[in-house]
Amino acid sequence: MATTSDYGLGPHEYPRGWFMVADASDVSRVPQAVRFFGQDLALYRGESGRVVMLDAYCPHMGTHLAANTTSFVIQDGLQVEGDGIRCPYHAWRFGADGRCNDIPYFKGPIPASARVRSWRVEERYGCVFAWHDMEGGEPDCDLPVLPEWDAGGWVHWKLDKLGTLPCHSQELIDNMADVAHLGPTHGAPCEYFRNEINGVVCRQLQGGKHRSITGGGLLETDTYYTGPGVLLSRFVGLGSIMFITHTPVDDGLVRAWHGLLVQAAHTPPTEQDVAAARMAQDYSRAAFAQDFEIWANKKPALTILQVPTDGPYAKVRAWYKQFYHPRAEAARLQAQANGVFTVRDMPSENARAA
Repeated sequence: MATTSDYGLGPHEYPRGWFMVADASDVSRVPQAVRFFGQDLALYRGESGRVVMLDAYCPHMGTHLAANTTSFVIQDGLQVEGDGIRCPYHAWRFGADGRCNDIPYFKGPIPASARVRSWRVEERYGCVFAWHDMEGGEPDCDLPVLPEWDAGGWVHWKLDKLGTLPCHSQELIDNMADVAHLGPTHGAPCEYFRNEINGVVCRQLQGGKHRSITGGGLLETDTYYTGPGVLLSRFVGLGSIMFITHTPVDDGLVRAWHGLLVQAAHTPPTEQDVAAARMAQDYSRAAFAQDFEIWANKKPALTILQVPTDGPYAKVRAWYKQFYHPRAEAARLQAQANGVFTVRDMPSENARAA
């Protein structure tokens, strides 16, 4: 299993950015033990409906706040109070800000060190996202805007939980430049292709006849990462938007999710519209599964034996490095990656549309 240092991405083990940590429908007042960024975490929904994610271990004696089912704190339904959580061992209560605000058997001043880290989370598009920054800074970019989610006449995705991949996320990011795999892997040889990189956004624009999704008809996509972990792909003219997100669990191990937002024939969508959207998502997931199987079984591409008609891997990898460096270096690294990049001997635009 290759790690961040093996790829030479930068001094930070994990990237800076917004990352999905849960399907929002799975988060309840029953705390979950989850693991991301090499850390054990406790995730739950407070009584106000707010989603809270805290570092997992109580500073008192190291108890995991969420990994317990037998304590009477849990059996008596006392663990989540307001938006806080009680430790199952001694019932210390930690607020949503991570500070201990009650020790039931001690009425003196609570030690200042009685606290755990509280993570910044956002609930959007049926997902829970967390901001990760090894420097501890506030977000320096936003989650992608998806106005269709709140517009009438769209069927929301039902997220596919794809599990974990024993590979570094660099292997997934390489797909943004990988023009040559589209024919052999997906039955969708490109007729045109280009990458556009600008700041925290890396975009791929391409089109070709696609056997996996359109049964051999033309599929044109506008696919883009906003930051290192959230991808949207608009299927031009088909009224569909694919969502793929991946989050580091440990260095060299990622968890992934998939969804498809589909424009319905009616507003509000009918049962038939929902059924059609679920079928479309099945086709989309099957296409992504073709990549997933490759990634799950390949050795790390620490260097790429590239030929002149491959895509611009080097530029996409240069873009990705900004998230593994201190934010003070981001502008310099972005300047090295920004631009429009084409593929030798391939049009960069749809010639028929022109």
